[in-house]
Amino acid sequence: GMDYRGVIYAGIMVTAQGPKVLEFNVRFGDPETQAVLMRLDSDLAEALVATAEGKLQGVELAWSNDPAVCVVMAAGGYPGTYAKGAVIGGLEAAAATGAVVFHAGVSRNSDGQLVTQGGRVLGVTARGVTLQDAVAKAYRAVDCIHWAGAYCRRDIAAKAFRR
Repeated sequence: GMDYRGVIYAGIMVTAQGPKVLEFNVRFGDPETQAVLMRLDSDLAEALVATAEGKLQGVELAWSNDPAVCVVMAAGGYPGTYAKGAVIGGLEAAAATGAVVFHAGVSRNSDGQLVTQGGRVLGVTARGVTLQDAVAKAYRAVDCIHWAGAYCRRDIAAKAFRR
């Protein structure tokens, strides 16, 4: 066997017939990792270095019990053909809500402005005392951000609320 030290990501879809594995990757999953890491109270770099050096045994990770969610903001047309180059605004106001905005399909134009460059543009992520709080905080931040053709799903965590 080959020695592997790193991250393994399992892409799983829950269907009416139960969970189905879609893929395995040797990287963090996107956007799932944004929500998971919002709950990590330990130093991720320390854990990754220990993993690479084969010294992970004894490393304790501290996790918050607070729920976190990530809302992906996408370019119009995604997952099909989507426009690029739309100027992104409202990021400062979004940050003021307490959410964290992760950049994905983002670039800078010749004027230095942040613009859309991919289908999944931003991952707007928030942690809250309750799931409802985390979702509300994430959508407050989403509502601050704007560009031509921006859209996102408005049903994040809806299944959890119905349980």
